[in-house]
Amino acid sequence: MFSLIINGERHKVDAAPDTPLLWVLRDLLSMTSIRYGCGQGLCGACSILVDGEPTRACQTPVSEINGRRIQTLAGLGDAVSAQLRAAWIELDVPQCGYCQSGQLISAGALLRRNPNPSDGDIDTAMSGNLCRCGTYQRIRAAIHLAARRLRGAS
Repeated sequence: MFSLIINGERHKVDAAPDTPLLWVLRDLLSMTSIRYGCGQGLCGACSILVDGEPTRACQTPVSEINGRRIQTLAGLGDAVSAQLRAAWIELDVPQCGYCQSGQLISAGALLRRNPNPSDGDIDTAMSGNLCRCGTYQRIRAAIHLAARRLRGAS
């Protein structure tokens, strides 16, 4: 039995220790906003935050997360997330939308540690998140827009 703190709420989960966190979240806790992409930690579609750091849920055994804080995109309601979501919509970033929760998780983690990222900072932080639709330029522009707004610039 594992104890997970997800979006501020404690959950008890009965799973084998090597069960990927992705399956615990999706199948046992019905949190279907977390996406299955490649299953190998390569695409970032399943990204969540564990103690504030982007983590691939498909490659993380539930036993490594016991007692740690997990945040999914659905649980993020801070100013960074709000500005990113607004910028995403304003700049028409989502195409098919499949990778977007993972993209927003990684973008938010970047802006929380670096409120004024360069193009290179963004490219590095987002390099583990693949977009099948190729919206990388829009993603970068949306991160810059959100960063400017969070700094109070227009």
